[in-house]
Order: sequence, then C-alpha cells, then structure tokens
Amino acid sequence: MPTAPTPGSGRTRRPRAVLAMAPEVADTVLAPPSLAALAEHCDLVPPPALDDFGTERARAALADAELLVTGWGCPPVDAAVLAAAPRLRAIVHAAGSVRGHVTEACWERGIEVSSAAAANALPVAEYTVAMIVLTGKRVLERAEAFRAERRREDWLRVGPDVGNYGRTVGILSASLIGRRVIELLRPYDMEVLLHDPYVSAEEASALGVRAVGLAELFAHSDTVSVHTPLLPATRGLVTRELLASMRPDATFINTARGAVVDQGALTDLLRQGRVRAVLDVTDPDTLPPGDPLWDCGNVLITPHLAGSQGNEWRRLAELAVSEAARWAAGDGFAHPVRRERLESLA
Repeated sequence: MPTAPTPGSGRTRRPRAVLAMAPEVADTVLAPPSLAALAEHCDLVPPPALDDFGTERARAALADAELLVTGWGCPPVDAAVLAAAPRLRAIVHAAGSVRGHVTEACWERGIEVSSAAAANALPVAEYTVAMIVLTGKRVLERAEAFRAERRREDWLRVGPDVGNYGRTVGILSASLIGRRVIELLRPYDMEVLLHDPYVSAEEASALGVRAVGLAELFAHSDTVSVHTPLLPATRGLVTRELLASMRPDATFINTARGAVVDQGALTDLLRQGRVRAVLDVTDPDTLPPGDPLWDCGNVLITPHLAGSQGNEWRRLAELAVSEAARWAAGDGFAHPVRRERLESLA
C-alpha cells in the first residue's frame, strides 16, 4: 500500500485525486483553469464531482483515490467510505469548515487534512470592517433620511457619537476571521478589545489588542463583532444581559452563526431602539417572512453574503490547488487542520 509523500521527497508520480462535492459547487468554485492547474500535479478523475459515495462510479473512483479534493456538498467520509478507499491519505477542502465531512474515522486513519478557511476568512473580514466603518458614520440611516427629506443635514450639528475616530471595537473570538479583522483594523484610529478564552493577555497584546472579559467587551464597545464558531459551548453565548449592557446606539455585527446569539432578545432590543445591528447570519439562516426582525428599521440583514462569492471563488480554488501541489510534491500542507484544535474551530 502506498504511503503519503514525505517532505522533500521530490515525488514524481502524480497521486490519484478525486473531486467530492456537489457538482454545481465544483462547476462554480473549480473553474476549468483551476481544474487544469490541479491536473498538473495530480492524476485527476474527470468531473462530475462525487456527491454520493455509494454509487458504482464513486466506488470505482475511491478504489484508487489517494487525495480527495472536497467542497460544499461532500458526503461524510466515514469508516465505510474509507474502507472503499484503501489508498486515501489526504483531504484538501476547497472551502472553510471540515466538520461536515471529515469524521473521526479520518483522524483515526491518520488522513492529512487541509482547508481553504484562511482564504474564505478574508472576504468576511473585509465585509466586517466595511460595516464597522459605515455604521460608525451612521451611513445607512443618514442615507435613508437624505432620501426621504431630499436635503442635506447640517453637518456642523452632527453629534459626537457619529464618526470612527477613537471608536472602541470589540472582537468576540480570535478565530481566523477575527484575526483578519484585527489585522485590517490596524490602520484605523480605533481601540480594539478582544474576548477569547483561548488567547492569553500576552498573545492579545502581540495582536495589538487588549484582552477583556465577555461582559466588559459588550459594556465598553461601540461596536461588537462576533466571530466565534458555533460549538456546543457557544450556542446562545450572546445573551440578553450582554446585549442589554451595550452602550446606547452601539452596533452589534454578526457574521458567524445566528445561533450564537439570543435572537429573540436581540429583536426585542432592536424594537426598543436600544441597539443597532448588522446581521449576515440569523437563526434560521433564512428568516421566515413574518419574523419581526424584518420590521426593525435599525438592522441591516444581508443573505449570508460576507463569505466568498463571485470572483472570490478563485481565491479558494487557488489555495486548494496550491495545497494539493504541496502534498503531491511531499512538502506537506501550508494550511493543515489539526485534530487537537477541532474543539475551537468552526
């Protein structure tokens, strides 16, 4: 049975690679130039991608597969799948979280895993920073007032709560996305607070932020931005008490997962005018037509668009191809997913 390439081995035989994701995802994320680049480094089974490991075609492809290139819509790679894929040694995920398809059986087998989560983190961080700046200037409500009144406001009478100079931003979780937000905020004249139980005060200082408790983060920030993964320990983490402690007219931004937040409490506070919000995610992700959040004028709800879309798919594809090329050459992954870190990853 062949073994995974060793670092610096200069392996010349191209490993057998199989695409495993929804075919429409493969068509969108892995455009023909990306597939051609992947085929330069791997013996790639031609599309369509596998989205059902139980078919005759899938069993034939898995029999020789050494590398799975996965994406959204990949079925779980469980013990039965691994039994059908005796040569499989690595998984490259051309998306973010691997929780949906990389099972415990993969870790027990010693399968190497890589993810394009770092590539997907950047557009989410860009969206977040844009919303921090826009809401700091009160752009959304002021643009609406301008449209309604058809005249400019007296800019000398704009209150001191408008603007981004000296604003305090609270980051909930130093995840990949949270860290990119921190990085992108460095040129701004803002104080950045961080709450993350896995980050020490010394590490926070190295990131250029101040580590604080969860209650202090909400009570002292003009904007709170949520970047924690949805885990059993984080479901409902943002409680009514935390939201109610926010400064008057503070902004709550969530690009993580809707279930991290007590959405009913957030809705109540929005209806009372106690807080403003930008929600790229809700619980459920598509709100029912009659949900009261739709009627809150002080919330911007976007349809889970912060992550990679449009030409940003190319960034995911390029990272996945790069990882496959590194593994095929025996150089190891630049973006490995470690089993021991799963408890704190999305």
